[in-house]
Amino acid sequence: MSIFRIVPSNIKDICLIISSLSLLYLLSHPLTTQITTTPTVISVVTPPPTTIRHLLFSVASSAKSYRNRKPYLHLWYKPKSTNVIVFLDRPVTDSDLPTVIISSDTSQFPYTFPKGLRSAIRVARIVKEAVDSDHSGDTRWYVFGDDDTVFFTENLVRVLSKYDHDQWFYIGSRSESYEQNLQHSFDMAFGGGGFAISRSLGRVLARVLDSCLMRYPHVYGSDSRVYSCLTELGVELTHEQGFHQVDVRGDLFGILAAHPLSPLLSLHHFDIIDPIFPGLTKLDSVKHLFKAVNHDSPRILQQAVCYDSSKSITISISWGYVVQVFEGNQLLPDLIRVQKTFSSWRRKENFFSSLHMFNTRNYSKDSCKNPDLFFFEGVVPERNRSYTFYKRKNLMNCLRSNGIQDLIKIKVFSKKLDADTQQMSSPRRQCCEILPPYNETMVVVLRRCETDELIAMNP
Repeated sequence: MSIFRIVPSNIKDICLIISSLSLLYLLSHPLTTQITTTPTVISVVTPPPTTIRHLLFSVASSAKSYRNRKPYLHLWYKPKSTNVIVFLDRPVTDSDLPTVIISSDTSQFPYTFPKGLRSAIRVARIVKEAVDSDHSGDTRWYVFGDDDTVFFTENLVRVLSKYDHDQWFYIGSRSESYEQNLQHSFDMAFGGGGFAISRSLGRVLARVLDSCLMRYPHVYGSDSRVYSCLTELGVELTHEQGFHQVDVRGDLFGILAAHPLSPLLSLHHFDIIDPIFPGLTKLDSVKHLFKAVNHDSPRILQQAVCYDSSKSITISISWGYVVQVFEGNQLLPDLIRVQKTFSSWRRKENFFSSLHMFNTRNYSKDSCKNPDLFFFEGVVPERNRSYTFYKRKNLMNCLRSNGIQDLIKIKVFSKKLDADTQQMSSPRRQCCEILPPYNETMVVVLRRCETDELIAMNP
């Protein structure tokens, strides 16, 4: 009998044959079952844009001052859209008010500043009372100001939209007065100009404010106290030039006629400065400015400069306020310097009180050496643009060139200023053109500058 023996080499051959047959089968009969995978979706929720409804304005006032100052509040307060709380020291009989909160007693807090006002403690605690009273859930920014602070709310919304309200931000501006900053702080937002605190920072500050206030009985004002407590939290000021404390006296013309490119956010101390338009009362002059503000808020006070080389004329436009007409070629770096038409905050001026936080140039007492002034009269909207018109105010017996002598009225055409993200983060001054010919009426067109365009008089 023969015996069949499977040796290792046979086993190897058999395995190789089976593997080859299996591979041929798989190649000729592909799998019909599909393996599917579900992608992982990471959802990122983008919050809606910041609007006026996301701002809560807290106005520091008193029963004594509110009656005379409430007209300034009603210039920018819109009951259907603006969230405003007025904080008073005691009740008033006035039905024409936004929400009113009577401030809590502050007698337990020490105050030792010589000849200062204890009310500074009450006003400082408005930060805490505003946050504690806010149950809306929609507030992104807490904005604080005085009862004579005039806010330009549309511009403020655009500026605050640059910042993340869930991060810690303390946004405002220092005083125009070098001496005031030296006395209080160069890193403090002055309260009359207004300042904004982000939601996340406001909630933390409200929790620690009272304990912090006990350490600062020796400082003067409410804004110094808020600043001190924010400093203890490790937060510093984010500076926005559009807030204006207006620590000057007299004629504000020079400051308004050479506003920086930053949007105008606030003005203050209207009871102290002269009327900003000739021939009007202090209140009526601010109302007059709002005719332009309500039409094109981002453009208000934006300065543009253009030239007529054929007649050797330079004009500087502060939109919605004034047009200045100069004889000769005036260089732009000179025109953006603030003309010193005002006096210092301190009545008895000394060296430090005469210094300011911006570049200034002299304003001659001889009116014939100054430019001819054409103040804003009104705005006329058209289909896709508008024009503002300005009339001569300083009629005087000064010898002028033919290009200026007969000029009575100036029309400035413009489209609404699109304060988009790029313009807000990297602003550029607009250009303008004087359209010939002109005699009694000059026509000027505002527009975006070309990429390589220089604002200068062409030879």
